[in-house]
Amino acid sequence: MTQNLPAERQDEAKRKVNGTVNRRHVIAAGSAVAAAAGLGLAASASAAPETTAAAKARPTRAQAAASSTTSSGVCTLNAEVTEGPYSLEGALVREDVREGKEGVEVRYTFTVVDQANDCAPLADALVEIWHCDALGEYSGFVGGNGHTEEDDGTFLRGGQMTDSNGQVGLISIWPGHYVSRAVPVHMRVHTDVTLTDDSYTGGEIIHTGQLFFDPDINEEIQAISPYSDNTTKETSLDDDTIYDGGGASSGLLTVTALGDSVSDGYAATLTVGVSTS
Repeated sequence: MTQNLPAERQDEAKRKVNGTVNRRHVIAAGSAVAAAAGLGLAASASAAPETTAAAKARPTRAQAAASSTTSSGVCTLNAEVTEGPYSLEGALVREDVREGKEGVEVRYTFTVVDQANDCAPLADALVEIWHCDALGEYSGFVGGNGHTEEDDGTFLRGGQMTDSNGQVGLISIWPGHYVSRAVPVHMRVHTDVTLTDDSYTGGEIIHTGQLFFDPDINEEIQAISPYSDNTTKETSLDDDTIYDGGGASSGLLTVTALGDSVSDGYAATLTVGVSTS
């Protein structure tokens, strides 16, 4: 069509066509830059710190451990060991087992997983613990470590039922020590128990174990009152006849301070691998 126009008009038409093409190139290039910028913003957004709500929605360490264990289908059975000479039947079902006993507070969180069920969390199991007081005396056996005190047969003994996540919380004190042993907490896991008003009947014991503490923290605690009133020689963890150095699978607790001083207490956690088969 431009061939029928005068020369100057032909030049003007060509400039308009070329200008339109150039603008189209600019628009296309601009769109590509915008798209790339959009991808960059999306990547930045995905890398941004999570919100407080998202952080609160994350599972606890114990839940995450149970979830990871469940998904892998592989879990470690905790060591089966002797329940020792100080066990009693019919423990009270309660969260706080202290009964006014003095000592450094310990808040336990146990997550029980079942190897026989692809390592899934084990719900409705009774987790029972018992241990000595700051002077090394067990309820029901007071005098065994050389001290005289009132004995009702129930202090520092008790248990709780696991929830749907296989978790249970218990509150006690850091144990003292007694002749020939490092500082232990005894544990049993029961299934199919029948709860009464404050205890239980029946059921089956599927795990008997012992729990142990970081020796450096334990040394600090045994040096303060009322633990320091116990003059019985203490056995180190390395020399204990039950603990075999196997870490968590042998009952070594993960211990975290609740405050800035020893007297503020500690949280103690452990994933307990059992088998219902």
